[in-house]
Amino acid sequence: MNAPTVGIPENVRADVERLWNYHDLHHELRACDVGVGLGSHDLGVADHIVDLYQAGNFPLIVFTGANAPTTVGRFPRGEAVHYRERALEREVPDSAILVEPQATNTAENIEYTRRLLAAKDIAVGSILLVSRPYQQRRAFATAKKIWPEVEIVCSSQRLPLDEYVRAIGDADRVINMLVWDTQRITVYAERGFAIPQEVPDEVNASYRRLVDGGYVSRLVRD
Repeated sequence: MNAPTVGIPENVRADVERLWNYHDLHHELRACDVGVGLGSHDLGVADHIVDLYQAGNFPLIVFTGANAPTTVGRFPRGEAVHYRERALEREVPDSAILVEPQATNTAENIEYTRRLLAAKDIAVGSILLVSRPYQQRRAFATAKKIWPEVEIVCSSQRLPLDEYVRAIGDADRVINMLVWDTQRITVYAERGFAIPQEVPDEVNASYRRLVDGGYVSRLVRD
């Protein structure tokens, strides 16, 4: 197996940065009823939601996520379970954490979180949705489709692209995920899984160049 590429190749940097910036919604933080951490391979999601909780942005955290093929090796007990353990290590009280351990995709993350909170009679008018940086736009579009009556504020760790890639340790993985999430903005809206989002021409052009350059390992196939 080839070693991961740590740095972004210069010949694709401009296109990668364009997709990276497109997926960041730049929502202004505000107090919400619940913070929801979407499970993934990125433990930074758990760290960021803990930071937001400790800053007083919400009184309750829901971690949601089972496993995907890309996470089972790192989080064998499930994404949400490991996120909870991280939060406890950082002195978040157990009483402030709920775990939803069954979801295997973003739509299930949102729907199962909604059901969990309803079952516990927790009224929710707003959620602060925490994800990987390049998942923000798709997470927002999915949440607004599934839970339209709730106000959605999105946030991620505020890392520069290169710093994020170094933290993950594999530029190819990050680029393939960026391409994948860009494709799903359109495909999932067409399939009724998410609300439509505008994709500017320059973003679509960058996406096409990266696909033509071979960053296709995560693409949705017909």
